[in-house]
Amino acid sequence: MLFNSYEFIFAFLPITFFIYFYLNHKRLTQASKGFLVFSSLFFYSWWNITYLPIILSSMLFNYILGNTLHSKKNKNRFSKKSLLIFGIVANIALLGYFKYFDFFIENINLVFSTHIELLHLLLPLAISFFTFQQISYLVDSYREETKEYDFLNYALFVTFFPQLIAGPIVHHKEMMPQFAKTKNKIKNPKNIALGLFIFSIGLFKKVVIADTFAVWATEGFDVASSLTQIEAWSTSLSYTFQLYFDFSGYTDMAIGAALLFNIKLPINFNSPYKATNIQDFWRRWHITLSRFLKDYIYIPLGGNRKGEFRTYSNLLTTFIIGGIWHGAGWTFVFWGFLHGMALVIHRFWNRLGFRLNSAIAWFITFNFINISWVFFRAKNWDDAIKVLSAMFDFSSTSNHIQMLPIIYITIFLLIIFFKNSNEIIKMNFSKNVRVAITTFLFVVALLQLTNIMIQEDKVSEFLYFNF
Repeated sequence: MLFNSYEFIFAFLPITFFIYFYLNHKRLTQASKGFLVFSSLFFYSWWNITYLPIILSSMLFNYILGNTLHSKKNKNRFSKKSLLIFGIVANIALLGYFKYFDFFIENINLVFSTHIELLHLLLPLAISFFTFQQISYLVDSYREETKEYDFLNYALFVTFFPQLIAGPIVHHKEMMPQFAKTKNKIKNPKNIALGLFIFSIGLFKKVVIADTFAVWATEGFDVASSLTQIEAWSTSLSYTFQLYFDFSGYTDMAIGAALLFNIKLPINFNSPYKATNIQDFWRRWHITLSRFLKDYIYIPLGGNRKGEFRTYSNLLTTFIIGGIWHGAGWTFVFWGFLHGMALVIHRFWNRLGFRLNSAIAWFITFNFINISWVFFRAKNWDDAIKVLSAMFDFSSTSNHIQMLPIIYITIFLLIIFFKNSNEIIKMNFSKNVRVAITTFLFVVALLQLTNIMIQEDKVSEFLYFNF
């Protein structure tokens, strides 16, 4: 079930909302939690019910292991560290089997000229996200930073439908206390109004903006056999903005939907294309993933505590792992390598004491991000090379390339002066103005959604559902 679908907007979300708060009103707290878990699992199973046993078995395994790790009286013959390692390896093995096994076979066949048949496994929805979330739970339990109550609470932490499919990646300690608060069990008109406002912003981003850019990006990457220089730049820039508005739109809708239930999810985007260096970008883009990579990979590897060379290798390793997490393909590995190297260069540059003009720094950073997204989007190396070679083929420059400075000036002005969702919701709108904006965004998005349904007989999935 997609956030940008009639069944979610007009059936699932309102029905779940009213029944959840009705049960809370009747002081049936456990029943309300159980209903929310059931609804979330129904939401998850809507795509394919065969995914259900996977997420249920994963939750049960991690819940038992997490409680064991958190227990101060460890009566097991294995040390807590051994149990933690076992849990992490088991989670990675589950993810690896479904997401990377065919990729592994393809490379074995390539290297050894064998003909092992691919398994053609379907990737269980959200497995990358709920795996990372549960690994963080195990590590936090090992550090005794969690306070688990029962399996129902844990199931709610993992499956809560607004953040289940594509994040934000949340910590147990920032979610469960919110469900435990008595005041959060009562409908809050202020949160409802704000939640609908944020949800409408996200829906507009996805349906009106991201899906429009998607048409141009798909034409350049998947349809056209060759591109002119201006077409290549238009293709790369279209995907750059499609990805941002698609994923940040999803996040806004997730935050808005969660707020209807009085649950505050963490911010996941903060104007990433305003970044003036690569480190700044990763503080603004997919913030909860950056937090996970830092807290559970970079720092355990040693962070910046063991000398410059080790720091550089830790940065590179962390982002290569981040690239692999996004997808089973060498283009994703290379994308992670590029970002890791960019962070290494940025750190080295800072140590030398150099500084750039802010506008130049933005231009370099934005172009690096735009170019690296080509590898992220391309289905294979040939598609990436097709776009990149056309972007830098100055031998066939047409008069249209003169438009590029105008395009970049426009992009710069839009990025610098337009406010992101976090800034918009903090603006001091009157109640009537906020209602008017919410209604306008929702109606326009709904009209566009209807138009897409009529033309294509389906709505587009969010890009991060594939990761």
